[in-house]
Amino acid sequence: MSIPYDHAPDRASLVALQQGEVAALNRLIERWQRPLHHFAYRYVQNGADADDLVAEAFVRLYQQRLRLRTDTKVSAWLFTTLSNLCHNHHRWKRRHPTVALERPTNSSATDSDRPLTAYDPCSEQPSPDMAMEHDETLATVRAAIDRLPHDLKVTLILHHYDHLSYREISEITGCSERGIETRLYRARQQLKEMLAGLLAESTRR
Repeated sequence: MSIPYDHAPDRASLVALQQGEVAALNRLIERWQRPLHHFAYRYVQNGADADDLVAEAFVRLYQQRLRLRTDTKVSAWLFTTLSNLCHNHHRWKRRHPTVALERPTNSSATDSDRPLTAYDPCSEQPSPDMAMEHDETLATVRAAIDRLPHDLKVTLILHHYDHLSYREISEITGCSERGIETRLYRARQQLKEMLAGLLAESTRR
């Protein structure tokens, strides 16, 4: 996934949006929809839910446009808003567990956004047994990440999946760069412990 690093267009679009140019919102959506969806999908692990949450983040940007300073870093504002939306959604899902199939989505998700599928006999893939083992490992990793506390989960996703620097993550989370380093260390340690436990459970089945 590519993150735009030139923020001048975002500031220009924000000013235009504040002045009533609705098309400016479309420019911001075009620049940030895919990176935001990538993050949301990693967090909620459902493409349709990620679509809804990203759309809500842009709705809130529009609603709050007149309250934002013209030098606001729009990308950080969007990621912060989206991470909070994902957190609230995740908490709601845990309180209301359901068995739901992921509905089709027309989002701009890349292959890296989607769950890896198992064996395809028409492609040069590993054997079905190897593919199944690989999928089970990925599912175990996703389950472990899903159990992380919100602040550690956000930091891990932004750094390892979205490849943001400590400084950029600091701007999104409001945590110092040294704090980001600490969060990443704690996230890795907790993942290591959880994965050991989850893999041990799977071998006993």
